[in-house]
Amino acid sequence: MTTSPSPAPESSPRPSPEQEPATYADVLFVSARQESDGTWTFSVTVQHEDTGWEHYADGWDVLLPDGSIVKPDPSSPFTRLLLHPHVDEQPFTRSQRGIVIPPEVTQVTVRAHDLLHGYGGRTVIVDLTRSSGEDYEVKRNR
Repeated sequence: MTTSPSPAPESSPRPSPEQEPATYADVLFVSARQESDGTWTFSVTVQHEDTGWEHYADGWDVLLPDGSIVKPDPSSPFTRLLLHPHVDEQPFTRSQRGIVIPPEVTQVTVRAHDLLHGYGGRTVIVDLTRSSGEDYEVKRNR
């Protein structure tokens, strides 16, 4: 039995940004350090396919178990606002100090946001009672 070759697939034009699959910002690693005054400094490693000013990772959050976002600057949209694209620096790590976590909270979630697609990438859950986990480390002030 013979088969005829399949016709060559038609090439389609490159999709517009609205049609392209979402490329969410992913949190890869978190370092949380408790300072002597009881506040925390978080260093968060984010990976995202930043393409320029129209599409880049523009912030990350520390969320309490009730879903509230901890913001050292109440006027900021995020725990840590990222002010520019990181096209040639991937992944990248940025820190934020002065994060107040209530003493009864033992676990937080860290998520990243991108300007075009919002939230939806990989998050990291940090157990503040442990010194480390698969994708985080914690240094407590004792």
